[in-house]
Amino acid sequence: MPWREKLIIALDVPDSEYALELVDKFGDQIEIYKVGLELFTSAGPKIVQGIHKRKKKVFLDLKLHDIPNTAAKAAVAAARLGVYMFNVHASGGLEMMKMCRDSVVELCLKENLPKPKILGVTVLTSMSQDVLKAEIGIQHSLNTHVRHLSALALKAGLDGVVASGHEVSKIKNHCGKGFIIVTPGIRPSWHPPDDQHRTMTPKQALREGADYIVMGRAIINSDNPLKTLELISLEMLTV
Repeated sequence: MPWREKLIIALDVPDSEYALELVDKFGDQIEIYKVGLELFTSAGPKIVQGIHKRKKKVFLDLKLHDIPNTAAKAAVAAARLGVYMFNVHASGGLEMMKMCRDSVVELCLKENLPKPKILGVTVLTSMSQDVLKAEIGIQHSLNTHVRHLSALALKAGLDGVVASGHEVSKIKNHCGKGFIIVTPGIRPSWHPPDDQHRTMTPKQALREGADYIVMGRAIINSDNPLKTLELISLEMLTV
């Protein structure tokens, strides 16, 4: 898979005008864009439509987490938008994930729509072992918890998970090579980690086996986003 199909640019910006300016700026360099909570809350479904009009794919990063019926209805709405992939919190449980997956499959078969990839969010890359234990109350190790949630997502029939680069190889060994892993918390070697705790460089994450990597602030907030993207692409090509 070419590097430009592995790199997802996170449009973590406040409005659709700026977001679409970035999509236009990157042109043919990027194929997939992540639309998260801030942008989707601000711009709504129209931002997805705007990206699609530019012949690009959308990773809808809303991390659905609710009672199974509500989450499944939101999953169906995401599928109707035609997104390439979207995610749900694996900690929502097996029933919630399975209902999301089954509802989307039923819709796509009934209405002849392309089925989006559905991913389970494991543990946020901003979360450390100490926070997981002291604040969330998870007593086993972070790695064990990620592996457990990944196995649960696989059992629910999801296509893969969102997980940090530090857990990629363990998930692949446990869930199989075909289980998709999207890895956020990616920072170039020259960039500070910001609010992320479990970070990796693009080269490290891809070497671990990540199928897709997500980068946002390190690129779009740089003085020259196109030059930064070029440097990152050169690093990815050396994997």
